[in-house]
Amino acid sequence: MEEDKEEPKLKKEPEDEELAELLEEEEEPEEKETPEETKAEEKTETVEEALVEEEAEEAKPAKREKEKEEEEIVEERTYTVPLGKAWIMPPNKRAPKAMRILKQFIAKHMKLEARKEDEEEEEEPAKLIISSEVNEQIWRRGIQKPPRKIRVRATKDKEGNVTLHLAEGK
Repeated sequence: MEEDKEEPKLKKEPEDEELAELLEEEEEPEEKETPEETKAEEKTETVEEALVEEEAEEAKPAKREKEKEEEEIVEERTYTVPLGKAWIMPPNKRAPKAMRILKQFIAKHMKLEARKEDEEEEEEPAKLIISSEVNEQIWRRGIQKPPRKIRVRATKDKEGNVTLHLAEGK
């Protein structure tokens, strides 16, 4: 039994030096191939990354152009809109009334044309866009207690659309 244990050890470690050299030579070419393969893989990865970066760069100017188009402001004004008349309404209708008062005030002062359902126009009528920060400011204390007044910044773009933002500083 001891002889059986020694035989596998002999098979794993060849005694002949020539065999050992041949085995080492066979292992070396495999090692040389792997760096070449990794270089080829790195090249394909860099090409793919370059393509992705080019696509991203192409997409970025498009976004920037859209932002510039939206930023083309024809007119910008700051208003303090009185919302005290909303408090005449029953408590559970005050915040919606405050929103209606705000829309009417801005439509009047920024000269937005009222939309008429009967007339069919080819052009889209100007829109009033209220930012979420203004909406949250009115609804902050709930439906029953809207603010008595709110300070907003109204911007009108070249298409006639008006966007409302909270005025910075009070």
